[in-house]
Amino acid sequence: MRRYSAFAIAREGLRYHQGWERAWASPEPKKRYDAIVVGAGGHGLATAFYLGKNHGITNVAVIEKGWLGGGNTGRNTTIIRSNYLQDPSAAIYEKSRSLYETMSQDVNMNVMFSPRGVIMLAQTHHEVRGYQRTAHANALQGVETTFIGPQKVKELVPIINLEGPRYPVLGGLWQPRGGTARHDAVAWGYARACSAMGMDIIQNCAVTGIETEGGQVKAVNTTKGRIETGKLALVVAGHSSDLAQMAGFRLPIESVALQALVSEPIKPCMDVVVMANTVHGYMSQSDKGEMVIGGGTDHYNNYTQRGSFHHIEETVRALVETFPMISRLKMLRQWGGIVDMTGDRSPLISKTPVGGIFVNCGWGTGGFKAIPGSGWAMAELVAKGEPGPLAADFGIERFREGRFIDESVAAGVAH
Repeated sequence: MRRYSAFAIAREGLRYHQGWERAWASPEPKKRYDAIVVGAGGHGLATAFYLGKNHGITNVAVIEKGWLGGGNTGRNTTIIRSNYLQDPSAAIYEKSRSLYETMSQDVNMNVMFSPRGVIMLAQTHHEVRGYQRTAHANALQGVETTFIGPQKVKELVPIINLEGPRYPVLGGLWQPRGGTARHDAVAWGYARACSAMGMDIIQNCAVTGIETEGGQVKAVNTTKGRIETGKLALVVAGHSSDLAQMAGFRLPIESVALQALVSEPIKPCMDVVVMANTVHGYMSQSDKGEMVIGGGTDHYNNYTQRGSFHHIEETVRALVETFPMISRLKMLRQWGGIVDMTGDRSPLISKTPVGGIFVNCGWGTGGFKAIPGSGWAMAELVAKGEPGPLAADFGIERFREGRFIDESVAAGVAH
C-alpha cells in the first residue's frame, strides 16, 4: 500500500486523482485467525494495530456488524485530555495523549490532532479545592496541568462570562497539551495501517454466537460464517454485555445514551476546549466553525442513538449562563451514542472467565481520548495473555476485591 505524502497528492493531482487505491481491503473471512477483534471502532482497530506493530501478530480479523467507525467513534465530541486524579487513570490516558501526538506519522494519515488545550472550569469553592488537588496529583504523575485563576481563563476564552449569577468562574484546571482530533480520521488511519499489515477488516459481519470447548474459546459464528480462533478480543462498547452473554459470563456494566449537538458554523471565537462540570456541559469549536456541545448521559439504561429535546434544553441552559453568545445560535444537528458504564466509571481491560477471551469496555463517556492507550494495553493483554502495567489495575476482579478506581467521585463527573 502506497504511503500518503505531499508528492503523492501532487502526482495524483496531475492524474485527475484517478490513481488512488482503496484505503483498506474488504476481504471475505478466512476459516481461522490467530486473533479476532470484535468491533471496528477506534478501540478495536487500535488493538489490532498494536497487535501487529508491537507484537508481530498480523493474522488478525477485525469484524464489525455495521460499518467501520460507525458507532461511538463517529459520534463523540473528540476531547483529548489526561488530567485524571487516580494514578492508573492518569497513566493510561497520558499514554494515550502522547500517542495522539505522533499518530499521524504512525499510521500515515493526518488525524488532525490539535493540542489546543483543555480547561475544566471551577465554578464552586469545592471544585477549586478539588482541581488544586488534581493539579498536585498530576505533577507527581508527570502530567502537565496547572490551576489558573479567573483572569487567565478569560484571557484564554474571551467569550466566557466570569460573573454568572449562579455559578461564577473561580478558576480552572488547565492542560495545555490536551485538545481534539478528527474522530473519523483516527478510525480510517488505523484501518488503513492494519490492512497494510495484512489484517482483514470485515464489515457488515455480526457475531451470532461464541463457541467454547473445555473453558477455552474455539470459534465465533457470524453472519458471514464460522471463524475459528484461539484469541478473541471483545471491544464493542455498549454492546459488550450482549457478547459476554453469548460466551456465558456477565460483565459489571450498564449501557446508557450520551447525547451531543453542534451549532451552525460561525467565525472562530474559541480556540480551546472548555468543560464545566458543575453545570455539566462542555464546548469546543470545530475546524468548520461549529460549536460542539455535549453534556451528561441519560438517566436511564437504553441503546438509543438519537437525540432528545429535554437534553438540548438541559445542556444548553447550563452553558448559556457561562457563554451568553451561544443563546443566539441555531442548532445544526444532534445525535447520541451508546456508552458503557462500570460502577466506578473506570474501564475494563481484562481476562474473562473463558480462556482466550479478553474484554475492553467500560470507558463510559471518556472513550475517544483513550483510543491509542487502550489499544496499546489491550494488544499486550491479548498477545501475552496477562495484563501489562497500563492494564494491570483495570481487571474485572477489582469489583470482587473492592479495588475501585473511582473517577466519578474523584472528578465529580464521569468524563
